[in-house]
Amino acid sequence: MAGKLEGKVAVVTGGNSGMGLATAKLFAKEGAHVYITGRRKAELEAAVKEIGRNVTAVQGDVAKLSDIDRLYALVKEKHGRVDVVFANAGVGELVPIADVTEAHFDKLFGINVKGLLFTVQKALPLMAGGASIILNGSIAGYTGSPAFSVYSATKAAVRSFARTWTADLKERKIRVNTLSPGPIDTPIFETVVTEKDQVEQLKAGFAAQVPLGRMGRPEEIATVALFLASDDSSFVTGIDLSVDGGMAQV
Repeated sequence: MAGKLEGKVAVVTGGNSGMGLATAKLFAKEGAHVYITGRRKAELEAAVKEIGRNVTAVQGDVAKLSDIDRLYALVKEKHGRVDVVFANAGVGELVPIADVTEAHFDKLFGINVKGLLFTVQKALPLMAGGASIILNGSIAGYTGSPAFSVYSATKAAVRSFARTWTADLKERKIRVNTLSPGPIDTPIFETVVTEKDQVEQLKAGFAAQVPLGRMGRPEEIATVALFLASDDSSFVTGIDLSVDGGMAQV
């Protein structure tokens, strides 16, 4: 049987680990040729081996527009089009408002907002009607957590993008949706705090707030991303789909 993305071309930023890797694996399994990006060469190479087939890795930083240009130049040369974009690359740091620095602000907005915007904008010349754009948001975009003000603001911007881009692209029949995870067990927690016991405490604290009593798995994000990427969601655009075990819903 043909996969749900058979013959499609997909771009997954931050596809070298966590939710991006799980999604790239599923997209490839469902028949897409997947371009994955990431800043670290060793992780990208490992991801390619794990995905196994239908994958091309492009090392780069979404905060650098020249790296995004290089990505799409290769996609254009090899496949000539893009059918699905999962703008997934993002970073988070716990910094109380009194300690926020310009460097912290610029880093998070540079990757989570600027990088996401130009990842989408620069894909548009290669996209046709029926294409799907998926923005990786977060329930942090509409909830309040201590020390997460800048991160949360970046994710609120992502949600806004989905609304306005849905209006911008309606004549082209390109769908734009936000996928907003709750706490997902990925390596990002090791970048938020450094000590191993702090990582476990942070995870336990999040799990305790989830009605389902646990953190999510990257694969549970991937299956929702597949829904938004495929024709299963052909009449779905402009939404924010929370995948959070009910954390921000009750």
